[in-house]
Amino acid sequence: MSDTPVEEMSFEAAMAELEKVVGELERGSVPLEDSIKLYERGAALKARCETKLKEAEEKVAQITLDADGQPTGVKPADGL
Repeated sequence: MSDTPVEEMSFEAAMAELEKVVGELERGSVPLEDSIKLYERGAALKARCETKLKEAEEKVAQITLDADGQPTGVKPADGL
């Protein structure tokens, strides 16, 4: 597993590590204490992925289109 703090990981890095964690847990070849640590890391990675996806969705929602449906820029986020 990576030593990178979860909160500093990109979506892609977090997803790749999450897939590894799930694979190890599914194999069941990890001692119980290590399984607990893996599960906790997996939960943090899942939360990171969800956060990054939400951020991306919000950015996409801010894209403005012209009459022809072409992107013209972004509008300010509400509350900013």
